[in-house]
Amino acid sequence: MSSFVQARLPKDLLHPVREWLETIEINNSKLAHFLCKSIPAQCPFERDITLFGRKLLHIPPMCKLNPLYEEVVGLRFRALCYLADECGEDVTAYC
Repeated sequence: MSSFVQARLPKDLLHPVREWLETIEINNSKLAHFLCKSIPAQCPFERDITLFGRKLLHIPPMCKLNPLYEEVVGLRFRALCYLADECGEDVTAYC
């Protein structure tokens, strides 16, 4: 019989980071602008590889593989909402 104690790992190791991202409050227009510029509206990895006008290969969006994707997109959305609702700015430049 083994005498070592197995350490219990939490089921979701990223849970504290998820909670932190979800609790960030946007109350500064500079922070909101920074987040909207930093977080892309679309996945930057999706590509079509073409040669002589013919599509050879499609690289699918890999952003969904990011375990924090939903939280980061939610943070960007909250920043956009702050700029539009609280500051009255036009956010079409970020879409």
